[in-house]
Amino acid sequence: MKVLMVLTSHDQLGTTGRKTGFWLEELAAPYYAFKDAGAEIVLASPKGGQPPLDPKSNEPAFQTDTTRRFEADAQATAQLATTVRLDSVDQADFDTVFYPGGHGPLWDLAEDAHSIALIESFLAAHKPVALVCHAPGVLRHVKQPDGRPLVDGKRVTGFTNTEEAAVGLTDIVPFLVEDELKAKGGLFSRGDDWGSYVVSDGLLTTGQNPASSHAAALRLLAQVSANAAS
Repeated sequence: MKVLMVLTSHDQLGTTGRKTGFWLEELAAPYYAFKDAGAEIVLASPKGGQPPLDPKSNEPAFQTDTTRRFEADAQATAQLATTVRLDSVDQADFDTVFYPGGHGPLWDLAEDAHSIALIESFLAAHKPVALVCHAPGVLRHVKQPDGRPLVDGKRVTGFTNTEEAAVGLTDIVPFLVEDELKAKGGLFSRGDDWGSYVVSDGLLTTGQNPASSHAAALRLLAQVSANAAS
């Protein structure tokens, strides 16, 4: 099994002067779910090389067993430092794709033509796709074959308006994930703030927040296995 994980290259939190990027737990938890299942993992980002880590995600309050495992894993950190450029990636080389969140994807991956085409190509090839936390916002311009928004009529979740308000960034982000998914016709549902909540609809799996990233990865692995068996 070969898994592509797509990370942001964007490191500026709007005009605040603060740094953002990907959220460490949302990389580390799925990374080890895939690795421990025997998968080969390739990390990609729009610019390639070292993607920016949201510094807040590595503060003690947000560290987990998997983030500490990742930080201590020389092979994993070396792989992170050398992500491949997203425009060099071919869907045909992979069984599935996973998008970790963090605020960064709202600025770059949501508008990235290569990312949009890549997601569309995975789904056209009947391969499952998963995105967690802010990453479901990356679906805003992804289309179904008939030109409708991908999420139109599909069950989805993502970082909620109340969670964004709780971190004080409602007026900073370029758009609110919950509002955007609803505006595109998504059938948005949610669990409790900060609790694990994952929704699947066909080949598309979305997770609400950092705590949902491990469960979303396990759901994706189950879908890949089901695909292989069918």
